[in-house]
Amino acid sequence: MKPRVLVVDDEPGVRKALHRGLRAEGMDVITAGDGPSGLRLAQTGSFDVLLLDIMLPGLSGYRVLQQLRAQGIQTPVLMISAKDGEVDQADGLDLGADGYLVKPFSFVVLVAQVRAVLRRASADSARGPLRIGALVVDRATREVRWQGDPVALSPREFGLLEVLVGRAGTVVTKDELLRAVWGDEQAATRNVVEVYVGYVRRKLDAVGAGSLVRTVRGHGYLASDAQLDEVLPG
Repeated sequence: MKPRVLVVDDEPGVRKALHRGLRAEGMDVITAGDGPSGLRLAQTGSFDVLLLDIMLPGLSGYRVLQQLRAQGIQTPVLMISAKDGEVDQADGLDLGADGYLVKPFSFVVLVAQVRAVLRRASADSARGPLRIGALVVDRATREVRWQGDPVALSPREFGLLEVLVGRAGTVVTKDELLRAVWGDEQAATRNVVEVYVGYVRRKLDAVGAGSLVRTVRGHGYLASDAQLDEVLPG
């Protein structure tokens, strides 16, 4: 699966440029224009890197980072700011940032830092849980919980839900699910994907979480909830 990047910046031009540039580098990019929206998206734990501006409406980048780390979300964060003071950089790093870029920055340097963070993260086998609302997908223990109660899934069902929640807010095609869950598009058919999505949805329905996995006709499947829908672009 493509590396997943969340860009949180209040400047539309910056968001557009980073969205276009990072997608051209083979990354899956979602953007947000204010602190609360960025925090809500980052709380899913479904991103590989967070590019976080400091001066944001509603909630500063410092506070977003502080809340994420307090909640145990260890997604790598690169701070972005027009401030180039040593104290500003030290504050970001002390709060748990993995790097600091000063505007205007070189896109080549930014991509290099993102790739370096991705390499370090891939070497760390410990991955945090994924969350959508009260649904928690624990990748370390391979357990699923809804409002604290366990949801029993088969290994294949868990793998499918892990991919969908790991791309929360983004449509995942049947072919992508085939590659990610079955490992080979020739090893199963798209009908098998539909069958397993049905299995997962029924088990989530049984605990009241069935609306979290949706069919996007002609495209694939989407994991989201009402709160995420409110902050997703478009």
